[in-house]
Amino acid sequence: MSQSIDLPQVADPKIDEFLQELATIQQTGSKRIALLGTRHVPIVHQYMIEMLSYALVLSGNSLLTSGATGTNAAAIRGAMRADANLLTVVLPQSLKLQPEESKNQLEQVMHLIEKPENDHLSLAEASALCNQEIITRCQQLVCFAYHDSRTLLQTCQEAEDQRKLVTLFYFD
Repeated sequence: MSQSIDLPQVADPKIDEFLQELATIQQTGSKRIALLGTRHVPIVHQYMIEMLSYALVLSGNSLLTSGATGTNAAAIRGAMRADANLLTVVLPQSLKLQPEESKNQLEQVMHLIEKPENDHLSLAEASALCNQEIITRCQQLVCFAYHDSRTLLQTCQEAEDQRKLVTLFYFD
């Protein structure tokens, strides 16, 4: 049985933010968790990300990610091992524009959302739009980035602005 927490109205935005995060953390049951990150990930870190996504899905959470290599590919591998039905992958563009090394994996995803309307955009622009869609669909964001990963850091800020719980891991 899930318990609801009634949050008091607070004038201080920091306290309000803390109470929102506390309510999210204490929420029992499954969550919609977005796992995003950089393409440039050392192999050891990829295994850790894969294990994290496996554990998140195995415990009943739905996982959202994008289709790039590196972090997102590791997240897809872990989620597919746990329960492919709880994985949704939102591509920044159409499948035909994805890197060859990603296509085989992406063709196995049951819930794959392509964005062919973004095919005319640069990958950076399409990725920013894709990330925005992903954070609107999730309750919590887990992100793996470098300090100069502008698109990912902007996505984290947008998620925080939408009052999502954000966990940001830096590789550098």
